[in-house]
Amino acid sequence: MFLFVSLAASSPASPATALLISLIQAAEAGSGVNLGIRQFLIDVSWTGWAVLITLLLMSIYSMAVIFERWLTFRATARQSREFVPKAAEMLKGAQLDGALRLTQDYRKSHLAVVINSGLQELAVVSGDKSARQMRRAKRALRRTAAMKTAELRRGLSSLATIGSTAPFVGLFGTVIGIIHSFEKMNEQGGAPGIATIAGGISEALYTTAFGLVVAVPAVWMFNYFSNRVGGFAVEMKNSADELIDYFFQQQQ
Repeated sequence: MFLFVSLAASSPASPATALLISLIQAAEAGSGVNLGIRQFLIDVSWTGWAVLITLLLMSIYSMAVIFERWLTFRATARQSREFVPKAAEMLKGAQLDGALRLTQDYRKSHLAVVINSGLQELAVVSGDKSARQMRRAKRALRRTAAMKTAELRRGLSSLATIGSTAPFVGLFGTVIGIIHSFEKMNEQGGAPGIATIAGGISEALYTTAFGLVVAVPAVWMFNYFSNRVGGFAVEMKNSADELIDYFFQQQQ
């Protein structure tokens, strides 16, 4: 460390070199500079406040989306678990009207929504067993499954956007903090003490950390919810295929 400082001191002076030397000397001397959150809130610039407020709003919005999607997916999975055995029992007994009424009691279930659209078409098919009516039923099932999948994906694009942009917003705050430090150095002239540039350094570090804190949960939950939606989509496709197969068996 001593050799590095000596070499830096022997080279032409520059603001970056002066900043590095000041940081090293402060660390070795154990200076009592306060870089805590309280001092940071006192020293932060108006641009730093703008970055922090932006990240805070992004964090609040992402937490709201995460909480809302978690409740939605939980209700969807719970109602589907309750709906499937009841619907299967009614379909085995060829109780199409009863199964259709049952789907209306589980409106939050993705499977109930899909089967409802198919049963409505199949109720017409039971009186007209034409290939044209069967194609209409298949289209209704696919259309409803696609619409339900899009509904389940609502808000996930916002999580992806926040997860990808929050670190860059924090990086912008980092750059502003470093610029703030160099401005202080320029005002002081020469090699300033660590206390002069502590505010800018803390602003740079805290905005970077805050950006990561906002981004990481958003990315994690986006991946988790995306996998859940993919699983729901597979279940809806399988249910639609099974309903069509069931109706073909009833025709035979």
